[in-house]
Amino acid sequence: MRRVVSLYLPAWPTDRLRRSGSSAAPPDEPLATVAQDGARRVLAGVDAAARRFGLYPGMSAAHAQALVPGLHLVPAAPEADAAGLERLGLWCQRYAPIVATDPPDGLLIDITGAAHLFGGEAPLLADISARLERTGIAARLALADTPGCAWGLARFGEGGIVPPGGAAQVLAPLPVAALRLGSEAQRALQDVGLTRIGGLTDKPRAALRLRFGAEVLFRLDRALGYEPEPLAALVAPESPRVALRFAEPVGARETLERVVTDLCARLVPELERRGLGARRLDLIFARVDRLDQAIRIGTARPSRDAAHLTRLLAERLALVDPGFGIEEAVLCASRVEPLAEHQETHLASHLAAGPQALDLAALIDTLLVRLGAARVYRLAPVESDLPERAVRRVPALAAPLGVVWPTDLPRPARLLAPPEPVTAMAEIPDAPPLFFVWRNTRHRIARADGPERILGEWWVTDAEADLTRDYYRVETEAGERFWLFRDGPMQANGRWWLHGLGEA
Repeated sequence: MRRVVSLYLPAWPTDRLRRSGSSAAPPDEPLATVAQDGARRVLAGVDAAARRFGLYPGMSAAHAQALVPGLHLVPAAPEADAAGLERLGLWCQRYAPIVATDPPDGLLIDITGAAHLFGGEAPLLADISARLERTGIAARLALADTPGCAWGLARFGEGGIVPPGGAAQVLAPLPVAALRLGSEAQRALQDVGLTRIGGLTDKPRAALRLRFGAEVLFRLDRALGYEPEPLAALVAPESPRVALRFAEPVGARETLERVVTDLCARLVPELERRGLGARRLDLIFARVDRLDQAIRIGTARPSRDAAHLTRLLAERLALVDPGFGIEEAVLCASRVEPLAEHQETHLASHLAAGPQALDLAALIDTLLVRLGAARVYRLAPVESDLPERAVRRVPALAAPLGVVWPTDLPRPARLLAPPEPVTAMAEIPDAPPLFFVWRNTRHRIARADGPERILGEWWVTDAEADLTRDYYRVETEAGERFWLFRDGPMQANGRWWLHGLGEA
């Protein structure tokens, strides 16, 4: 199922000016760009502050200044806006390989097969929105099965996520302008009272074509997914890339594997010439119906090992739907890092370290492709007194941080997140428990060590200023070992919790 994000930037020209520092307008004062339309000067773009005063693109500049005397006007720069939109589109390739500009104020991102890398569709949209908001770019996002549906919902609806197969229901209440119709077609529909998309779906198609021409049905079919809509993927000019065109469309799995092998063999010399290694590869298959298919792989370290890169891409070929055939394949190194040649002079030292030391990066890359980046990591220590904050996830091959766990503070092999409440009994508040009940099972304690008192990090949140815990390492009569703590040990209502299992 195809899934496409429409990224609508309602104030793109003014947002670009504010980010580049080209406007002298303070952030809280209205700003607009102005262009020449024949003999008139009209607003080309307005920011959020200007919209609150009722200004809109197309309004005459004289009228706008009369309504808002403090309005800041800046000459429009459509070429700079288009170039900035393309740069933003290349940045959005962090989410999916196929990103297309949607001039003058939008982007389309085909996230088919990529949402799981970010935890799902909702987290992916939330990440895009949060990053744009932090950089001062106003955006509205919509996700749907087709570019047309996502486009209409982003501009004429509230945005959000359309469930698969729900395009018709979501589009029905939107105005016909949400179909990306020309002004003449819109006026013709409005003249006969057809103002909503839902009014078109139950009309005879032959009558619609005869009365309003082919454009209305063509745009409606694209929005509903009956007509394919290809996207022209952006490619950074500086990115190393190779391409293969085929005399006849191909689609067999064995043929695609040979294509991948050939492309990697062609790309590696280009990477060597530039002194680069690939950290991310995007393979785009152009189908004859213009519905491109794309796969992406990443590497833990810069690599230009053709055989290794071929194996990683081949793992993802199962996600490719060749449709009626593929006529072109493009392999692009969308993320690269310097990779200098080095001489292996001490082979004996490498052999002494074992083959695992040499093959670890390749193993990590294979796991990343099969399991996803969120499931392959290692744990690194963090300087924190609270056990649940004393560790964090880092990339599997990240450089050491120079922080180690204190050797005099043993911790269990497994921490529970969050700690689970237990019922325990102790002779006195400061003594270890005699027994505890966890998950309806009673555990009698044979040996115990503690308490180890841990105080809250008052500098993080006020709620933790008075946090106090007494931890005990205990061993049951059955030989099982647990890590328990009692919160508020100086209080009569302190509760017992199980935080860890096993021994350090």
